[in-house]
Amino acid sequence: MALRQTEAGDAYTMEPISAALAGIALVQKSVEFIKSNINTAKDIGEIAGAIDSLFAGEKQVQEARNKKSGSGLGDQFGVDTVAKEIIDAKLAQEKLQEVATMVDMRFGHGTWAGILAERQKRIQEQREAQAKARRKAQQDHDAMMENIKIIAAVFAVISMAVFLILFLMFNTAMAMSLML
Repeated sequence: MALRQTEAGDAYTMEPISAALAGIALVQKSVEFIKSNINTAKDIGEIAGAIDSLFAGEKQVQEARNKKSGSGLGDQFGVDTVAKEIIDAKLAQEKLQEVATMVDMRFGHGTWAGILAERQKRIQEQREAQAKARRKAQQDHDAMMENIKIIAAVFAVISMAVFLILFLMFNTAMAMSLML
């Protein structure tokens, strides 16, 4: 099953078990890349893509652990499935801690904390931007609905006026023909 990245750029969707497998594989590949390149990296930007992949893989493992829709009860609660999910989540956390230590040792104490803080800040900004976009879309929808209501009311008033004018003209014409 192929990974599919959303517009947000950070969420992947797959079936829970295959997501966990892909997630832990992504974590392991990212850690391997970081380990092999950390000592030659001149700045954090050279390994930033691998760090992003590490976060994405860890997120997949956590999502697979938390999401079980589409699986049968036996699959969800089987001892091997539960154990694998827990072990994969622990391994992912262990690898994250390993990378944190490597980054801090190579680029100075607090670098990893700075990365995490900046990541959280950007995630929060993205959520706020999405919420703002949803509110704007809702306001635009509400304004459009209000305009449709106004147009419908104006059309109804004009239709009534035309009907009344035609009715009066018809009655006047009938009255005139009766008088003649």
